[in-house]
Amino acid sequence: MPMNNKHYQIIENDIQVFTENSDNFSVDVNTIFNSDGVKVFNVDIKANTQALPKPITLKWKIPAHNIKGVWKPSSDFSKRIQADWEIDDMESRISIDSPVITLFGHDDSNAHTFACSNAINKLALNARIREEDDCYYCHITLFLERHSKMKHFNMQIRVDSGKKHFSQALYEVSKWWETFTPLEPVHVPEIAKTPLYSTWYQFHQNLNEEVLISECKIAHDIGYKAIIIDDGWQTNDNNRGYDYTGDWQPERLSKMSAFVKDIHATGMKIGLWYAVPFCGKKSKAYQQFKGKFLTENHRWAPVFDPRYPEVRTYLINTYKSALINWKIDGFKLDFIDDFKWYPETEKEKNSDMDFHSINEAVDQLLSDVIKTLRKINPEIFVEFRQKYTGPAMRKYGNMFRAFDCPGDGTMNRTRIADLRLLAGNTAVHSDMITWHNEEHVEVAALQMVNTLFGVPQISVKLKNIPEDHLKMITFYTNYWNANKRLITTGLFVPSGPLANYPIQQVSKKDALIIGVYDDYVVPIKTKFSNIDIINGKLSTHVILKIDTNISTYNGRLFNCKGEFIKEQEFKLFKGLLEIDLPACGIIKLRIKN
Repeated sequence: MPMNNKHYQIIENDIQVFTENSDNFSVDVNTIFNSDGVKVFNVDIKANTQALPKPITLKWKIPAHNIKGVWKPSSDFSKRIQADWEIDDMESRISIDSPVITLFGHDDSNAHTFACSNAINKLALNARIREEDDCYYCHITLFLERHSKMKHFNMQIRVDSGKKHFSQALYEVSKWWETFTPLEPVHVPEIAKTPLYSTWYQFHQNLNEEVLISECKIAHDIGYKAIIIDDGWQTNDNNRGYDYTGDWQPERLSKMSAFVKDIHATGMKIGLWYAVPFCGKKSKAYQQFKGKFLTENHRWAPVFDPRYPEVRTYLINTYKSALINWKIDGFKLDFIDDFKWYPETEKEKNSDMDFHSINEAVDQLLSDVIKTLRKINPEIFVEFRQKYTGPAMRKYGNMFRAFDCPGDGTMNRTRIADLRLLAGNTAVHSDMITWHNEEHVEVAALQMVNTLFGVPQISVKLKNIPEDHLKMITFYTNYWNANKRLITTGLFVPSGPLANYPIQQVSKKDALIIGVYDDYVVPIKTKFSNIDIINGKLSTHVILKIDTNISTYNGRLFNCKGEFIKEQEFKLFKGLLEIDLPACGIIKLRIKN
């Protein structure tokens, strides 16, 4: 039985507060903003004396009116409606997802978006339909992890039922998070918004200095400006394991300073991969920090406990030394989400710890990391990958990458779009693009065109690929670089979340880029002087539905290798217009005076 049950008006329904806490705790919910379908509630939790809080849940319901699916930050292909009896709650904490859920309509409209300002501590959120009354039951649950004793806790809940595109509702949530000082994003350097070469899929741990320098020369000449050296630089072990993580001394690439200098000579910047939480049992650090792990039973390696200040100092100094001694330009900080409670984690704060909360300790660790690195190099780039790409992570990382999906262009496109909706000005990168060397060039191009609304990362051996593949990569990379400002700062609108965003567009001022990834009719509603349409599929036509007489355009058609096909006049008048366009080709429409 809930011991504290209070009701507060929210839209047409009530927020109910359920808690297992004793009468020592009180929960007050008050409306502090109410305009244009958006309400913000202040949630104030107080105790008479210092006490350990038990879970507190805030619940409300809305009628199921024009709801097609449920958007969550990492739902990938699973955006369908789900019943209250079939799904676990979504978890959000500093290094997992973001505390926001959107119910979207059949017309991609926003039906109901709710978000929480508490992006560091663990929460459970959901919006599930109940068959008995055809209503969605929404909730946010706090204090699911053991906290230290407290007397006061405060957060806000933002609820948006305004009439707008679902993507707009999510953009506004992202901007709202930025208003909280603890969630203020870090500076994004230009290099973070530049196509990047990654070693992982093509080299894994088999790294060779001469080969990588040769690859960088080619990559730079076709438009890539940075390389991330992934796992393998620090060890001669080839088992794709993490037994030697923790020391971070270069074994395979043993002359790191000279290697970095040679990479810089190609015109490329360089970042190094680090598995932040892991301390392999074959490392020297394992003996040094014995007893200061969250777990030693992880599938990969023991996990550092960041609640110990000496652990944080060790990790910070590791990255600081690499930056100073090797003159690198960035970091890929991996596996942040493995900083969490495990069954064997020491639950009580001991005298050597300065934090009880793991999440708060991670916040301190990463805050100190980025502060230290930026003091040495203000333009340092730091990459995080999904799922640790929430609003708190924007404080420390300026590049978010789609989670691993090798060879899966559709998933890459979907994850890029999901990331962009909440990332603000933080650079959003594709997962590394890779394909078989003997693939048909048009099919290989599918991997590339599916990433064009993010920053492309590639992981192919450029020296070994067929000539037509290299032409294709060069064409799209040059195209992306030429349109970087539009792509990265324009208004991004993905359509059809349940269909994996088959149409995407970005616009700014008088320019529009549309990507079409399935045989859908593409609506054109507004006049732009420059319209580029990317045929991101193997069928050789694109059909436009034009709402009104717009104008006459001169169109130039290119295939996926950038070869000019023909020039033709097109009248964008009311009705349907079918354009023959090569598989994975582009048409560039320019308005005629």
